[in-house]
Amino acid sequence: MPAMNIALIKDRLYQYFLLTRFDRPIGTLLLLWPTLWAVWIAGEGKPDPWVLFVFVSGVVLMRAAGCAINDYADRDIDPHVARTKQRPMAAGKVSPKEALTVFVVLCLTAFALVLTLNTFTILLSFGGAALAAVYPFMKRYTHLPQVVLGMAFGWAVPMAFAALTDSVPKEAWLLYVITVVWTVAYDTMYAMVDREDDLKIGVKSTAILFGEADRIIVGLLQLVMFAGLILLGKQLGLGYSYYLGLVFAASFAIWHQWLIHARVPRSCFQAFVGNNRLGMAIFVGLFLTYM
Repeated sequence: MPAMNIALIKDRLYQYFLLTRFDRPIGTLLLLWPTLWAVWIAGEGKPDPWVLFVFVSGVVLMRAAGCAINDYADRDIDPHVARTKQRPMAAGKVSPKEALTVFVVLCLTAFALVLTLNTFTILLSFGGAALAAVYPFMKRYTHLPQVVLGMAFGWAVPMAFAALTDSVPKEAWLLYVITVVWTVAYDTMYAMVDREDDLKIGVKSTAILFGEADRIIVGLLQLVMFAGLILLGKQLGLGYSYYLGLVFAASFAIWHQWLIHARVPRSCFQAFVGNNRLGMAIFVGLFLTYM
């Protein structure tokens, strides 16, 4: 193969790598933690290895797919936002057709993995795919796109219970709601970074909707999340390690409140990224509880 063709292929693959944000794994991690919470609870600490592999792989693939369709939806917006104007599509390095192709290929790959699971899980996967596809367009029509993102990020929870227990009990739906609430909280922090640009170009978000009450509402969402997690622990009869994990997670939440208190974009972004440790703390507590 001629050297020029090899260089071209390498460049396209690199642009797709950037398009799908594999260079910025924070989104994957934030999607991974509630997925692992659900897998560990549904599997009572000993989930089937293949199911675990499918869900972890699905997290990676669907987050990447979500980034591709997000940039497709925002192709006329990203060039006007300081944080996003260098993304491959905004910079003209990836075409809309390429982004759609990447999205479809990643979704089909994830679906091929889901096909190895039971019928209930396969049926639920269509709901997850639909949420992933519509979320990027919501910021044009509602100030609550973060809620739709939470619904998409949390959909792995009922799917995990379906895959491991062939049912979706009330505890699964409680964990789903907890995940939605947590996602709205941390993605509002993320939206606070772009609030000024979003106001100029007419993009909607919870950060704009909440206005001066943003920090208070984020704090209330965090309280609701932890109240839900405590209730979940009681319903499942989880041990002290779980609650110790919640204590560590709560300390991170308090730190995030301090970071966003002045609404400095860089600090708000730092708070958003810090939610990775919060999710990890909860998982570690669950892991130790089931040992």
